[in-house]
Amino acid sequence: MKYKLNGKVAVITGASRGIGLEIARALDKEGAIVYDISRNFAANPEVKMTFTADVNDGVSVEKILKMIFEKEGKIDIFVNNAGFGIGGAVESASKENLYAITNTNLAAVMNLSRLAMPYLKKSKGRLVNISSVGGIVPLPYQAAYSATKAGVEIFSKALANEVRADGVQVMCILPGDAKTSFTAARIVETKEGDERAVKAIKKAENEEQKGMSAQKVGRIIVANIKKRKMPLRKTIGGVYKLIILATRLVSTRFLNWLVRKIYI
Repeated sequence: MKYKLNGKVAVITGASRGIGLEIARALDKEGAIVYDISRNFAANPEVKMTFTADVNDGVSVEKILKMIFEKEGKIDIFVNNAGFGIGGAVESASKENLYAITNTNLAAVMNLSRLAMPYLKKSKGRLVNISSVGGIVPLPYQAAYSATKAGVEIFSKALANEVRADGVQVMCILPGDAKTSFTAARIVETKEGDERAVKAIKKAENEEQKGMSAQKVGRIIVANIKKRKMPLRKTIGGVYKLIILATRLVSTRFLNWLVRKIYI
C-alpha cells in the first residue's frame, strides 16, 4: 500500500521557485497541505502559506514549525531543499562564501532535520534531503558545492538508521542536471585570466540548461515520497544512474581523469 499524501502536512524549504516549487505543486495535486519556508516570499497557489525566513536562522524556523504544528496538529513531511552553488577555483572563493555555502547547504540541513524530527516522530513521517549527483562525482571548480552535497548524503544515511525504529523514513535525492533558476543564481568567483575555470563553469551551465525540467524532477521526488518504503537514495535521470553505478566499478583515479576530460 502506498503512503497516501491526501491530508498530509508538508513543509518545504526554498519552495518559492525551482525544484522546491515543483515539489510543492506535485504534493498539492495529491491533496497535501503545503507550507514553504523561503528567504524570498512568493505567492504560489499550491502553497498554503509561505514563511519568510533564512534556513540558517534556526530560531525563526523553530518558531515556524511550532506554529504549523499548532495550526495543523501534525507535520508529516519535511523537505530540505533550500541551497545554492558557487563556482570558480577554490583559491578564488571568498571565505565568506565558503562558510555561507557550508552553512546553507549542509549545516542548515542538519539543524532543520533536528528541529523537524520531534514532529516527524509523532506522525511517523518522512524526511527528504536534496543532495546532488555532484556529491558523488565531484565537479572541478564547484568543489565547495560538491563537498556540501556529499555531506548531505552521508548525514541522511546515518540519520536514517537513527530514526528507523521511530517509524521515520529518510530519503536523499540526487538530481542530475536540471533546467532551473539555480544556474543563474550560482555565485561565480574567478580570477582574471583563469580560462580553465571559466570553461568548466560554462560547460556546467550548458549541461544544466539541457537537463530535465524542474517539473519532472519534482514529480519524480513526490512519486518516491508516495512509496510505502522510500528509497534511502534516489538518483534522478537515467544517465546519472549509470554514472553513479560506474563510480562503483572504476578506480577513483580513472573517475577523476574522466571528469577532468569532460569539464576542463
